[in-house]
Amino acid sequence: MIRHGARTAALLASFGATRAVATGLRSRLPGGSPRWERTNYAGRTVDLCAGPAATVGAAVGAVAGTLPPRARGAATLAVLTAGACGAYDDTAGAGDPRRGFRAHLRALGHGEITSGTVKLLGIGAAGMAAGAMLKDRPVDRILAGVVVAGTAHFVNLVDVRPGRAAVAVIGLAAPGLLRRGPAGALAAAPLGAASAVVIDDLAEQTMLGDAGAHALGAALGVAVVAGNGRAGLAVHAAAVIAAAAYGDRVSRVAAG
Repeated sequence: MIRHGARTAALLASFGATRAVATGLRSRLPGGSPRWERTNYAGRTVDLCAGPAATVGAAVGAVAGTLPPRARGAATLAVLTAGACGAYDDTAGAGDPRRGFRAHLRALGHGEITSGTVKLLGIGAAGMAAGAMLKDRPVDRILAGVVVAGTAHFVNLVDVRPGRAAVAVIGLAAPGLLRRGPAGALAAAPLGAASAVVIDDLAEQTMLGDAGAHALGAALGVAVVAGNGRAGLAVHAAAVIAAAAYGDRVSRVAAG
């Protein structure tokens, strides 16, 4: 049984680790400020420190609670892979005008491996691996993989204005604290990490970027998987697939 103390430990650990990493990165900016600074939609300069910080914080929160080894492993794998793939896209994909997964898959069909393709395939594979660690039956594993990867993509889709992704994660993760078993402690990890950066994000001092949005989404997806059976997984899988299709359509329209 996962006790309330595990949720509190995960929440505090993820919050503290996220703040510590963000503060450390901001004081040093390894590799120089051009690597870490971006111009947001309003023309303001913000840093990308929240992304790696939230990734580390969500991963730390997942291992801080008293969780079964498979749950810890699934969460750590999904969060770190999603964060790493997102960070790669934040750097290698900067300035790439292509938007939406269809554009990147089309490029792959022509022999070009874009940063978006690496992100899509990497997070997809990590989601399936996490699903296989959390569920036993083949159908449940596939649905779980779709939920983990799809939730990571969904959180990134809503990250279009300051604070939106962090607020969305907080709103979706908070009810998960009421879940029994591992799901409650797993929900505390993204909740703590998002809470640690939301004020700076809203103030347009930092941004989650692809790294933070995907990592928080993956952590949230793992919590959803842990708290649902096949019917719940099917509903969530359908929801994230619909969101991905809609987001791809909007991206293509916006791109021209």
